Amino acid sequence: MKIGRLTLSDRAFAGIYQDLSGPEIERIVRNCLYPKAEFIVRLLPDDRRQIETVLCDLADHSACPLILTTGGTGPSSRDVTPEATRAVIEKELPGFGEVMRVCTFPKVPTSILSRATAGLRGSSLIVNLPGNPKAIGECLPMLAPAIIECLGHLSKNNTTQESGA
Repeated sequence: MKIGRLTLSDRAFAGIYQDLSGPEIERIVRNCLYPKAEFIVRLLPDDRRQIETVLCDLADHSACPLILTTGGTGPSSRDVTPEATRAVIEKELPGFGEVMRVCTFPKVPTSILSRATAGLRGSSLIVNLPGNPKAIGECLPMLAPAIIECLGHLSKNNTTQESGA
């Protein structure tokens, strides 16, 4: 399965520090979801237009059934990942963000500042994850059942549309 992995960070993009969140996503996906996943990796600054363009490209041209973003979900003025995601999706699935906030709140009360969301663009599920590798390790495994279920529904929709039913 092709999976889009998009890291959004001004500092990682500028080479100030290494992207640790993206590799953590790959590790967890291979352990919890798809051991043979093929990742299409992108690293961008926190720029809404660039994020929108890459999300559309990963969904529409690269045909990634799953696109996972990391970073840009906080309250700072440069955190624009949820806005970029909402601009390109056709259906929002806010439960993904809600579950991440509720489940991490007892350990990290500031997790309620996250604005992460998820949604569908065509046959792609886009999920915003936190920008911290530890938080990804806490959030992504608990989302795995819903991701699998959603991708199953999207796959069935594609089969139905292709057969003309």
